[in-house]
Amino acid sequence: MDDERRPAPAWVRYSLLALGAAAMLFAVGGRWDIPLAAWIFPVLLLRFVRTGRAWSGAVWILLVNVAAAVFWIFESDMGFNPVIIAGAIGLGTLQMLPFLLDRLLVGRLRPWMSILTFPAAVAGSEFLITLVSPFGTAYGSLTVTQYGDLPLLQVTSITGSYGIGFLIAWSASAVNRFWESPSWRSARSGIVYGTVLSIVILGGGARLAFSPAGSATVRIAGVSPGRDVTEAQQAAIGRIPGGRREIAAAPPSAVEPAMRAVQDDLLTATRREAQAGAKIVIWPEEAVKTLEADEHSAIAAAQDEARRSRIYLEIGLGVYSTTAPAYGRDETVLIGPDGKVLWTYQKAHPIPGSEPFTPGDGRVPVVDTPYGRIANVICYDADFPDLMRVRADIMLVPSHDWRQYGSAHTEKAALRAVEGGYALVRQDSEGVSATFDRQGRVLATTDYFATAQQTTVAYVPTHGGTTVYDLIGDSFAWLCLITVGALVIIGVVRPVRDDRPAPTAGGPLPVTADRGVVTEDAASRSRAS
Repeated sequence: MDDERRPAPAWVRYSLLALGAAAMLFAVGGRWDIPLAAWIFPVLLLRFVRTGRAWSGAVWILLVNVAAAVFWIFESDMGFNPVIIAGAIGLGTLQMLPFLLDRLLVGRLRPWMSILTFPAAVAGSEFLITLVSPFGTAYGSLTVTQYGDLPLLQVTSITGSYGIGFLIAWSASAVNRFWESPSWRSARSGIVYGTVLSIVILGGGARLAFSPAGSATVRIAGVSPGRDVTEAQQAAIGRIPGGRREIAAAPPSAVEPAMRAVQDDLLTATRREAQAGAKIVIWPEEAVKTLEADEHSAIAAAQDEARRSRIYLEIGLGVYSTTAPAYGRDETVLIGPDGKVLWTYQKAHPIPGSEPFTPGDGRVPVVDTPYGRIANVICYDADFPDLMRVRADIMLVPSHDWRQYGSAHTEKAALRAVEGGYALVRQDSEGVSATFDRQGRVLATTDYFATAQQTTVAYVPTHGGTTVYDLIGDSFAWLCLITVGALVIIGVVRPVRDDRPAPTAGGPLPVTADRGVVTEDAASRSRAS
């Protein structure tokens, strides 16, 4: 049996693991992402798993995924706490499952079936993360790593964010099939994949080129408070020991002057932008921090400005209260040109482990205006695609990030614009503000840390468009989960394939009748006999 080759040496396998793990660190949706790394690491890690025992390989992949999650926490400077660490382990477990399923089923299914196992499982696991974890798409989505590839991103208007994860994983599966068995038959799988990917990219390019952005626009200004008044407010709050309850119970003279200075700065900036032609002005998340007793007066001052300037004004409020358990609220208020309050919205997804607010009801407010249908969520809410499926023309997303995460978080929000078919305005205090049209093009951007005047101005299309994803929702993701379930059933009831070609160097280990993996020693004894 001269054509039979020994399994890959251990050093080769663990080199694949090390290289795959290193590449994965730069494909986690953080500030140091390298788009190509997202296409490389699944190829290497899948090869590692397929050339070893299933369960030991799964343990290694779990460790790699947990390490990647921890690295994301580190590079994003989120701080470590028990909730985040538990979340990293849970996410790592979900992300390990596609590799384990592929390893268990690859020897039991026909080639055309086995090549679908990994991509369907990856897309399904990304979808499950949004359903069962409190992190949404903040972590665990390969799509966010491809932010700059606009033609590719257009597929999310059909499949949601899970389509790109499917394509990346399909690439890994096709490459591994040819790697383990170079032949015309396996090459055809790559040709099919390349054809589909080409259609996706060409279709996305056509959508960008021929889908009109709309000639009617409205000038929207996002204003954040200046750094001087922001830092003075932070210093005043920082002098009070304890949390939100203690701040709310402190003497008003300890915090009110600093809070009022921020509010006055925002009102002045709002008046300036209205005089320059803005019809809609948006403040960032918790732009005005106020004691509960002063909330009404803060809203009244904004109403007066909206009425005076004849604009739609959305303000972000961080309310400090002595009422348990949240001791405050994170909310936005939209005020019309006549001074009337059109909505009050509370954040539906407070950040787990760091924001104690009671979640809002998750009903995204929408109002008809002369500038189209305007909707609103707050910051982290935009990491939950299901919440963002709203029939709107313009989505306002007041936000508050920090230097290490602001840019990456804003880029993730751009995906919702493509999925939902609306323009998206994200005004971010202490981060990167940006406005996107419904194809994900950047209309304007401002880095809080790179400019003295915290203002973002864009002419935003007033007419959105209905997308396929808006109509069918997460049907693609559910189809992937159904496909995985069907493949598992087929794999369980179908005998182990005995028509697989002899493995090449680094190819999969032979499968025995007891459905285990023949070790290198056992393979040697077989050849000797």
